[in-house]
Amino acid sequence: MFIATLGGIFKFRDLPEEYGPYVQFKATIEKRDITDDDEIAILDITGTDSHHVLFLDSYNSIEEVQKELKAAEAKVNHTTLKILEGHIKK
Repeated sequence: MFIATLGGIFKFRDLPEEYGPYVQFKATIEKRDITDDDEIAILDITGTDSHHVLFLDSYNSIEEVQKELKAAEAKVNHTTLKILEGHIKK
């Protein structure tokens, strides 16, 4: 199991260029149109060069995030979990 740590939370308009392909890929999978104000969390997957993208308005609870990551064979570290909890609208 891989560990996911927070790389950052960004508005799409402020997203560093290096994360663009990951965000576009996730948006394509979700059939989602991205707006400049979308809040996006980038999770770094330790031991890899990969990132996991979360469109934060897509989740109703941290459990949904954990379930998605489990399917990707990853889990969120405790600090990242607490930060994400504060950004997921309930």
